Amino acid sequence: MSGLVGAFTGLSMATAPRAQTCRASGPRVATTCKSSSSSADRIARHKRIRKKVSGTAERPRLAVFRSNNHIYAQLVDDVAGVTLAAANSLQEGVLPGKFGQNKVAAAAVGKAIAAAAKAKNVETVVFDRGGYVYHGRVAALADAARDGGLNF
Repeated sequence: MSGLVGAFTGLSMATAPRAQTCRASGPRVATTCKSSSSSADRIARHKRIRKKVSGTAERPRLAVFRSNNHIYAQLVDDVAGVTLAAANSLQEGVLPGKFGQNKVAAAAVGKAIAAAAKAKNVETVVFDRGGYVYHGRVAALADAARDGGLNF
C-alpha cells in the first residue's frame, strides 16, 4: 500500500504523509497514541498523591516544588486553606551568594522550613513530594528538614 501512495498522488515516499498508527475508536488503543509530557505526568502523579495526603493545623503538609533553577517548600493547612510557613532558595539569608539549583540549596531550604515550623510550634508534618521522584534535591530537602527537627 505504501508504494501505491506515491503512484496515485505523484508524491515520492520521502514526501508522502505518514498514516496514523493508532485508531481513535475501538476496544484497543495503541500506546503510541498517548501524547503526554513529563510535566503533565508529574501533575498526574501529584494529583494521585494529593488524594491521600492532606495537612491539618496539628500536622501540616510539607509541599515541595522544584523548578529548574530553584526549590520551594511550604507548610500548608489544607483544612483551613492557609499556608503556615514557606521557604525557598530565593530568600535572603537562606543561601547567600550561591545558586539555588543544587542539593546544597535544597538542604538550606529544608533547614529554613524546619526553623519556620519550629517558630510556629509545628513538630510533625506530612511530606508531599509534589509528584517528583524522592531523589536528589527533593531528598536533600527532606533530610535537612528532618535534621532540623521535623518528624515525618
